[in-house]
Amino acid sequence: MGFLSILGLLVGLLGLGLVVYFFTARRYQSSNSVANAYDQWTQDGILEFYWGEHIHLGHYGSPPRRKPFLAAKADFVHEMVRWGGLDRLPAGTTVLDVGCGIGGSARILARDYGFAVTGVTISPQQVQRATELTPAGVTAQFQVDDAMNLSFPDASFDVVWSVEAGPHMPDKAIFAKELMRVLKPGGLLVVADWNQRDDRRKPLNTWEKPVMRQLLDQWAHPQFASIEGFSEHLEATGLVDGTVTTADWSKETLPSWLDSIWQGIVRPKGLIKFGFSGFIKSLREVPTILLMRLAFGAGLCRFGMFRAVRG
Repeated sequence: MGFLSILGLLVGLLGLGLVVYFFTARRYQSSNSVANAYDQWTQDGILEFYWGEHIHLGHYGSPPRRKPFLAAKADFVHEMVRWGGLDRLPAGTTVLDVGCGIGGSARILARDYGFAVTGVTISPQQVQRATELTPAGVTAQFQVDDAMNLSFPDASFDVVWSVEAGPHMPDKAIFAKELMRVLKPGGLLVVADWNQRDDRRKPLNTWEKPVMRQLLDQWAHPQFASIEGFSEHLEATGLVDGTVTTADWSKETLPSWLDSIWQGIVRPKGLIKFGFSGFIKSLREVPTILLMRLAFGAGLCRFGMFRAVRG
């Protein structure tokens, strides 16, 4: 096959991927639309094949340095543990992982730190897969629950942990209240999330508005909070001892976006495993990933870290 034929094929496939992208948007409608999206991602196995157990970004150091994609994701968990002060807590500490995915972070918290972890997700398929992946003896369990209305009593956990779940929450104030409500007095809240720039200080401009619309519509997000705004929601619960500590890990996590695309190139076995339909499913995610890279690189989005103590 000549160069022009290969180029034509690639252009054709890209065009097909864009058509699928625009006509299969996963707009947020309710918690059911979020559950359905994650059920589908979990059932087809494509996301797990390329992203591993951790359906979140990786940590590449400060300043960022090259490292394997899956290693960066595991490193993220350990960096978050240290940043949050969880490494000073004893074995047996009870942890609620809100938006646990297929349990990658929960297993590290249980296996490497000896914590007793309960992971919750809106997706029944994620609960099933997380349970399958968790070896006997690892103190992590999983259940379906709604982060906007958690089923646990007040003051149930020593630590509440959440990674990249907030964008799926339609009311950030209720989400903040639920996270703090189930935390014991003196307990730690540690959250990592995709956030947007605080548009109260600098409104979105002409190109940022359609980019943000796509970032919301393609991955079942009702809205992004800003780092400043979510901190205010946490403090407004009246349950925070002192103030909320925040950090911006945009630079440390930024290489994840292009690395996630690169996985599809360096792991061609996925083409055999998932076939043509799986290839198209993967291809339709590329525009969103590129827009995420643009948004986080340009400062439209920020990777926010939040730490609070329950009063």
